[in-house]
Amino acid sequence: MSILIIADAFPPSKNSSAIQINHLAYEFNNQGHDVILFIPNANIKETYLVKDLRYAKVIFIKVPFLKTSINIIRAIAELFMPFLMIKIIKKNNLFNFKVDGLVWYSPSIFHGPLIKYIKKISNTKTYLIIRDIFPEWALDLKLMRKGIIYYFFKMVANYQYARADSIGVQSPGNLKYFKAWKIKHNTNVEVLNNWLLKEYRDKECSISIENSSLKGRKIFVYAGNMGIAQGMDILIDLARFFINRADLGFIFVGRGSNMAKLKARSNDYNLDNILFFDEIDPDEIPQLYKRCSVGLIALDARHKSHNIPGKFISYMQSGLPVVASVNPGNDLIDIVNNQGVGKIISDGSIKNLALKAEDLIAKLDEGQNYDSRCKELFVKMYSAETAVNQIKSSLLK
Repeated sequence: MSILIIADAFPPSKNSSAIQINHLAYEFNNQGHDVILFIPNANIKETYLVKDLRYAKVIFIKVPFLKTSINIIRAIAELFMPFLMIKIIKKNNLFNFKVDGLVWYSPSIFHGPLIKYIKKISNTKTYLIIRDIFPEWALDLKLMRKGIIYYFFKMVANYQYARADSIGVQSPGNLKYFKAWKIKHNTNVEVLNNWLLKEYRDKECSISIENSSLKGRKIFVYAGNMGIAQGMDILIDLARFFINRADLGFIFVGRGSNMAKLKARSNDYNLDNILFFDEIDPDEIPQLYKRCSVGLIALDARHKSHNIPGKFISYMQSGLPVVASVNPGNDLIDIVNNQGVGKIISDGSIKNLALKAEDLIAKLDEGQNYDSRCKELFVKMYSAETAVNQIKSSLLK
């Protein structure tokens, strides 16, 4: 098959969506398929840039201001993104190949017009991968009210959904949101778990715990976005709870709108058991995790939608059990508890989270084998091979 993938992130970007799209493309090619990607990019100087990788052809298309931190400008850039991409694709004859299947990734919610254009001229089946149900999560976190802006974004999201023959959501709880849509539009809606490659190339990590103030401690690690949706204050509180435990340390690696706030809170509490680092190359993550004992997860308790964070998958891949605080009813609760891969709460209680963390550390000290359970869960549910096989099955229906 010839597979076209559209997403708004790809390496050298280091966020989780870029990593997942890269791994998806690699696995499609590994299974014998030709892979082409259209990726909007604000940083290239040219109108478009073609990169021929060993496993895929990546076509970056210039879309200014796409990743700016000014929300209103970014929203306008995303709104015009598909139309600008269509214009550049037409003018430069970039869509000059056969397509047997079109796969695209959301966020963003604005790809709909581009998908409609490609679907019309290629007459191919389409598969939408949804990782965030926007604007619903923004409504849950009270970042948006049910006004004209909310209904505009909802209309845009619905337009995108209507372009899909199949929709893959990231957890069973999200199926409820699409129940009425599935019936009305006769769209195949299914759970498509997050994924990573089984064989993950790695390189030496630039973060040296051995040469830091946390040398010799059991390390709780958080690697990923530090934004509003994560609700990470409880993890700072956890470090504060364990300030007198000289055997425990906390490392936060990544970027995000709340990173400065988290650093400030740590400084206000004089927490000498926390270190912050800027995001690192994803290929360094496995070596970082080898020096850690527990992976940390936080999701804002106000979320009503379900989210299996990409970092959970990377923890499982590396054999790291988790300590997690998530929203009530989140599908991750049953996964962690039923599979025995860590400790999790949903009541937002720092006392309960600390008790869970203490219990997990005690079990690790006793020699309980979390490593193998985590890795077995990854292979069973979260490998890129499983995701590609599922997407192909839907495209061939």
